[in-house]
Amino acid sequence: MNLVKSATIRGTIPFVIMTGITLIMRTQKIDSFQVKSTFVTGLIITIVSATTVIYQIGQWSLAKQSLVHFLFMVVTVLPCLIFSGWFPTRNIIDFLKIIGYFLVTGMILWSFAYLLFGKLFNR
Repeated sequence: MNLVKSATIRGTIPFVIMTGITLIMRTQKIDSFQVKSTFVTGLIITIVSATTVIYQIGQWSLAKQSLVHFLFMVVTVLPCLIFSGWFPTRNIIDFLKIIGYFLVTGMILWSFAYLLFGKLFNR
């Protein structure tokens, strides 16, 4: 299957589900911060799901795949985190903390996925 088509399918499914949940929450008059948080979570899930196709490009090394995926995350997920309202953004230290959380979480998740899919499932 074409990578763009696969990415579109992988991204559309969580986007539709999370947007539906967000709309239901909104009609139920749930706190607007919770509604916004659910939508932002849906955006992040959508982005991460869609970009997993990068790891199907067999001609690329794992290092190149990881770098391209990381760059996509920097320009998409990091802004979602900054504008989500989940973290204070009063000064440069707050922004550096968000970047730190982003980097540490990314390293942990990448390492977990590498061990799980790269080592355990390839036995």
